[in-house]
Parts: sequence; structure tokens; C-alpha cells
Amino acid sequence: MEQVILVDENDVALGFMEKIEAHRKAILHRAFSVFLFNSKGQMLLQQRSLTKYHCPGRWTNSCCSHPRPNEPTNDAVARRLMEEMGIEANVMKAFTFIYNARVSKELTEHELDHVFIGKYDGQIKVNSDEVASFAFQSLEEIELDLQDYPEKYTIWFKIAFPRVVQWTNSNKLN
Repeated sequence: MEQVILVDENDVALGFMEKIEAHRKAILHRAFSVFLFNSKGQMLLQQRSLTKYHCPGRWTNSCCSHPRPNEPTNDAVARRLMEEMGIEANVMKAFTFIYNARVSKELTEHELDHVFIGKYDGQIKVNSDEVASFAFQSLEEIELDLQDYPEKYTIWFKIAFPRVVQWTNSNKLN
């Protein structure tokens, strides 16, 4: 049974709860989202596995998940990048944001999301239990697709994407 870290609005840990229960009760918990770019400036997107318990088959950022109890977020980022995409990448923390959005009739994502951004040009070996497909796309292609087909994307991606674009316009990737 996987647990998430419950937090307040300042990211102070308050305890732990089983992941599905936290999503059923819409309780604020710690999460992270990774946005990777190749050397051409294209963003790595993943399509969530069709067997995911929420948002199956939707497109989203390179990797996202929750740190485990007592696991530093940086360590969780490295662990999930390997588990989902089969890669190691250098990332930097860019910003955090809080969102509260329904993802199904029974589930709500209420997360304090730590956003990490980095570069990656190597091989990708997806875990098919986690990821159905992946693609590198330009920010312009993604923006147009979000306008035309918003239902193809996860709610957190639609919230985070403009913030990531703004961040990348103001900051340099290593």
C-alpha cells in the first residue's frame, strides 16, 4: 500500500496517508512533476498507461509522482524517472504550485507540486506498466494541441505547462 506525505500550504509534513485515500478525500499532499527537454528545445511528453487508476491514456509531462514517507523529493524524482522512463537525468527544482482538481468522479488531485526541469538526449526505455508511449514535441506544437484537444492532457499538465514555458523563457537549462 503506497503512502503519500500530507503537507500544509508551506510544504511542512503533517503525516502520511494511503495514496488512494488521499485522492478520495482531496487532502493536500506532496508531489513532483519533471519536465525534460532535449537539445533541440523539445519537451519530452509521456502518455500514461491505459491501466493507470486515473487519467489513463492521457498525455502529460516527462514524469510525475509522489515522494514516499521520509524520502527526499530529489531522491523520489531520480527513482521515478528510472522506474517510469528508464533514464537518469540531471534536473533542477524550478518552482512549486498548489492545485486542487477532480480527475474522476471519486478522485481529486490536491497537491503541492514540486516542478523539476532538466535536459535529456539519451535512450528512453519506458516501463509499459506506467507509460503507453512518449514523444518529444516543441512548445508551440504542445500549445496548439492543448488549445485544440485539451481533453488529451492531464489536469496538472495543463496547469503547469504555461508556468514551465514562463520559467524556461526566464532561465537557462544546464
